[in-house]
Amino acid sequence: MEDVRIPLPHHPRKLLDQFRAFIRLDGKSYATENVYVHWVRQFILFHHKQHPVNMGKSEVESYLSDLALRCNASPNTQKTALNAIMFLYNRFLNKPIDKLDFQYARKPTRTPTVFTHSEALAVIDKLSMPYKLMTQLMYGSGLRVSEVLRLRVKDVDFGMKYLVVRDSKGYKDRTALLPKSIVMDLQNQVLIVAKLLEFDIARGIDGVYLPHQLEKKYPQAGHSLGWQYMFPSTDVSKDPRSNARRRHHLYSTSIQGQVKKAVKACGIHKQASCHTFRHSFATRLLQAKYDLKQIQTLMGHNDIRTTEIYLHVLDDLGDKVKSPID
Repeated sequence: MEDVRIPLPHHPRKLLDQFRAFIRLDGKSYATENVYVHWVRQFILFHHKQHPVNMGKSEVESYLSDLALRCNASPNTQKTALNAIMFLYNRFLNKPIDKLDFQYARKPTRTPTVFTHSEALAVIDKLSMPYKLMTQLMYGSGLRVSEVLRLRVKDVDFGMKYLVVRDSKGYKDRTALLPKSIVMDLQNQVLIVAKLLEFDIARGIDGVYLPHQLEKKYPQAGHSLGWQYMFPSTDVSKDPRSNARRRHHLYSTSIQGQVKKAVKACGIHKQASCHTFRHSFATRLLQAKYDLKQIQTLMGHNDIRTTEIYLHVLDDLGDKVKSPID
């Protein structure tokens, strides 16, 4: 269960366990928790397992510079490590550090890989259900692969024709488009989920994982159809927190592997992945002259500059400027 929080001791004694507990109290997502713990652990190992309390500004600067110079880390990787370590010192240890002086990683200028419309449809057509439906949501709604996997039956509003994406990047909710062309397939998927739920209840399988201690507040909700994952796993697994036997959602490696095979089968020689469908969604909307602010909302971007990167992949310049050879 890759997005279910690991259990912690009631009174954590180890530094990283205490750090995890503090992150959870701060309300950050489990993905952020794992990333922050990873980089703090790497920081401690880099300095030969010294306790962070006994280190400070110079140790942070040397570690961040090492990431850029020796490890050749990307700017985003270095920034993530910086955020984790600053959270450790400024918030958790209450030992603020400011005005750091370190070597910044060079920021390469990269344009997102995008499918043409025909390429996207060709890849989707190579996939079988439910993977086909999952990629249609990425391309038709702009969802991240993690958002598709975490989608629950109650998050699809067939009457109002929209999806609700819960706890997305930045730990916030947003609404997304529900493509009309896949409504019937989604409704059929709900029927499949309902049959699987009946089967699990008959076998005595525990209810689906519920976030934020909701299982204690609503003990029967785990067996309600609305809370079931839209794309459940084929196998039952053990919840690491309670040892309960549950049916979780499909793993990201499953859909990612299927997409890679489909891209190869289509003879597409781009560095394409599941995220390419999300890039393609934004690019299609820009090509259709939709408002940039509206696209920002649909994509769930905090900063419109993130959305503006898709302007670079449009072919407007090619339409306006003739090549000399042509």
